[in-house]
Amino acid sequence: MEKFYLESPSLARKAEAIEYIEEHIKNNADINGDGGMHHILEDTTYEEWLKENKRMKDKEYAYSKNTCPGEPFFLIRENDNKIVGMIKLRHELNEYMKKFGGHIGYGIRPSERGKGYNKINLYLGLLKVKELYDLDYVMLDCDVDNLPSDRSIRALGGEFEREDTDPYDGALVNVYWINVNKSLEKYKNLYGPHIKGGIYEKSIICNRKSK
Repeated sequence: MEKFYLESPSLARKAEAIEYIEEHIKNNADINGDGGMHHILEDTTYEEWLKENKRMKDKEYAYSKNTCPGEPFFLIRENDNKIVGMIKLRHELNEYMKKFGGHIGYGIRPSERGKGYNKINLYLGLLKVKELYDLDYVMLDCDVDNLPSDRSIRALGGEFEREDTDPYDGALVNVYWINVNKSLEKYKNLYGPHIKGGIYEKSIICNRKSK
């Protein structure tokens, strides 16, 4: 069975990260949840992006940049140690992000789409926001014509709030809220087995010890 985990970006992944972005460009695919990493091919370097990630965890610094504090993670497939996706987590939202964007942005590389990986990615993201920030609810949005993303949110218990036009780019989006605790418990048997060292494996070990 394939297993996955979230990993903080590091210098050791530089070549893979560049290849990840290049694959999107080659396929003319949208890049989502990368925390601005695509700029490493335009106006900055991977090393500077890593430094910026550390700075962006600070609330005051993030707000000074007119954005929200948070951090990106690579979605790693354990079987072949490959970056198959990314997810960006935000633990506090400014007024704009409370209406559009929300706490989580995510994406899967073009060659790995259509395999259900983004649902695992989102489940891992929910685990991480609970672990790091102890959030009870998270807001997400997606373009109304992005059906795979919409299905991923719904698959993790997303409750539809509204359809609205994002003033940033004029896109029509669906806005959802997810009850973090409820989702983690309800879907742990479905997505837990795909998580390396996750709550599913730990619960099995605990249950065995208690018998």
